[in-house]
Amino acid sequence: MASFAQQAPAGDTPLTVFPHPDGQRVSVSGQINVISQWHGTFDSPYSGPNSLPAPEEHATSRLLTLSVKARVTRRTDVAVDIETAGGRGLGDALGLAGFTNLDVVRNPTLGSKPYLARLVVHQTLPGGLEISGGKLSTADYFDRNGAGSDSHLQFTNWTVDNSGAYDYAADTRGYTWGVVAQYRRPKWTLRAAEMLMPTVANGLDLDWNIGRAGGENVELEWRPTPFGDRDTTVRGLFFANRANMGDYREAVARFETGVGPRPIIEDTREQGRVKYGLGLNVEQRLTHDARAFLRTGFNDPHRESFAYTEVNDTLLTGADVEGDGWHRGHDKVGLAFVTNGISADHQKYLALGGLGFLLGDGNLHYGRERITEAYYTALVWRGVFGSVDVQHVTNPGYNRDRGPVTVAGLRLHVDL
Repeated sequence: MASFAQQAPAGDTPLTVFPHPDGQRVSVSGQINVISQWHGTFDSPYSGPNSLPAPEEHATSRLLTLSVKARVTRRTDVAVDIETAGGRGLGDALGLAGFTNLDVVRNPTLGSKPYLARLVVHQTLPGGLEISGGKLSTADYFDRNGAGSDSHLQFTNWTVDNSGAYDYAADTRGYTWGVVAQYRRPKWTLRAAEMLMPTVANGLDLDWNIGRAGGENVELEWRPTPFGDRDTTVRGLFFANRANMGDYREAVARFETGVGPRPIIEDTREQGRVKYGLGLNVEQRLTHDARAFLRTGFNDPHRESFAYTEVNDTLLTGADVEGDGWHRGHDKVGLAFVTNGISADHQKYLALGGLGFLLGDGNLHYGRERITEAYYTALVWRGVFGSVDVQHVTNPGYNRDRGPVTVAGLRLHVDL
């Protein structure tokens, strides 16, 4: 998820390469994010079409963003982002539910041709109501977390920066078209959205017939003050996706009656099926420079994982600390632990050789996928940040027969 460049306070170290004075009607900015990751050889008695490769491997991704924002009227803003995504991820982003690099496009055949990422019209109305519409990322608005939502300066794992159980509406690049309404009050915010769903799981094309397919999202954000000035934020999320979805139990049943060489989820798809889910997201300020966060959630155990990743339930906890204590105020260190799981139907589907859009070892000795991630991000020069990142994954792809695997990474981020 892209971070948006902000100008540092007067007299402080600039956080962008070029100045961006406040009050401009039109502003132009950009970002460069390069992530290089490596893993050594790990145990793997067998593998399948969608397995993370067991031999030593390295891969580098790059994401470039050009942003233009315009204030049309006192209450109306327009934002446009053009992106190009290049390079690749480890194993072409296959074999892990909690994949290690959120910048990686989930379809490596798309190439690096520039594309429209966002085209958002934002309208502020009297009484605390805001409307945003256009092309956007659902995760720009829902399940946000100050300590764990930015793959450019914080964590990079898919299921740390977002809830793995939030199968939010998106194409394979992570974007969709939709409308978001937010009603803001001093202690709480209610937001709701309608988004387009892809025509097929992990697909690039969106279904524009909102009567038969769509993603409904509702989130209540509550900001209590149990610890005085140490901010607390609690977000409760509900989503329901309608699409041409398959069913794991039906796919297994077809295979067990002799239909097909393996369970095939695509053969059970029906238009209008619903996949629902719930999430809880908590953020707590601990001290002036430290905060903790927690995410948990689950989704429908039978319906096909469709738009984000193959997770049916997740639990995440983590924390970050700013560098004031060692006189590096713009540096940050973070640590997170996440455990992801899939339903019994999903497990059986993979164990019998079924393939999802990310997973499929050809067999499965099930165990929860457990991930530990740690990073250190340092401000190198105005707008230029460098990071080191380490992730340890136990039971990659929920398979106790494979791994564990440790992934080391370097990241360069530039806010222009």
